[in-house]
Amino acid sequence: MLYYALVCLVVGLIAGALNLAGVSTVAVQISWILILFGIVLVAIHVVRGHTARVT
Repeated sequence: MLYYALVCLVVGLIAGALNLAGVSTVAVQISWILILFGIVLVAIHVVRGHTARVT
């Protein structure tokens, strides 16, 4: 998920450099949402303390 956030951020930065304001704004907002969602999922994972099972 954080990979997609970074991709959207790069797309937003490139679009901003090319003066494509609409595309840049949407891409950066999507990347923000994905980053925050990823941080929330990591925090939930740490609090619950799950470990991977080895079969």
